Amino acid sequence: MQIQRAAWDDPDVQRLATDQQVEVRARYGGKDEPGTHPSAADVTVVLVAREEDGTPLGCGALRVLGDGVAEVKRMYVVPAARGRGVSRAVLAALEEAAAERGWTTLRLETGPLQPEAIGLYTSAGYRAIDAFGAYVGDPDAEHSLFFERLLDR
Repeated sequence: MQIQRAAWDDPDVQRLATDQQVEVRARYGGKDEPGTHPSAADVTVVLVAREEDGTPLGCGALRVLGDGVAEVKRMYVVPAARGRGVSRAVLAALEEAAAERGWTTLRLETGPLQPEAIGLYTSAGYRAIDAFGAYVGDPDAEHSLFFERLLDR
């Protein structure tokens, strides 16, 4: 497996991000995600995990929030590649990309019906926090879970 940088509008990234949203909506009865949806205008880092033959396995992105803080967006691994450490590798690569840019904190939003994500983030050192940014006061984020990790300097 290799992890490569990509553009937000890369066809593989868009397919993976769409699949992620389809899966999340299915878990939450068709509800749309809370907060501001990521876009090419606000996503700074996009990574794609690929097989040696180029087949996309998963993705993740970072959106700058300001003051050394970024938000993890669109973490997703195709079902056939789950359990192989892809998400952990993508998350580690996102953390490395953030540190390279001098960002000190990563935050994210997930939900209670995503135990795999909660397990990944907590085992990677993320701690529960209150809502942040666009999620504060968003009624769609009422049942969301929020996490943060301070990156090693």
